[in-house]
Amino acid sequence: MKIMIVEDHADMRRMLNNIITNSFTDQVEVIECENGEEAILQYPVSRPDCVLMDIELKSMSGFKVIEEIYGHNADARVIMVTTYYTPTFRRKAEILNVKGFVSKDKLSDLQQLLSNQYNEQV
Repeated sequence: MKIMIVEDHADMRRMLNNIITNSFTDQVEVIECENGEEAILQYPVSRPDCVLMDIELKSMSGFKVIEEIYGHNADARVIMVTTYYTPTFRRKAEILNVKGFVSKDKLSDLQQLLSNQYNEQV
């Protein structure tokens, strides 16, 4: 399984990477992107099975990045990982058909979402 992390804070990327690698017994490849532009360029090259996307990136919105990724693959699996756990952002994520929405304050929820995505792949 390949998982792309799109997060502009290095410590949070490292934490997400640890959660991913500790959640699976099988080999998991992690692709880290520190901004939206990098993710847009990397997505069609790496073709990850799942993308963990922050909403607030330095140069562009995570929502805009998702739209660009869907331009490459309408069936892309995206999970939002954010501090902005608001009804407005949740609604916008639902409209974009993201597969999950996780608060950075409750990253323990991420393991279950990733397991669900993995089981759908197998």
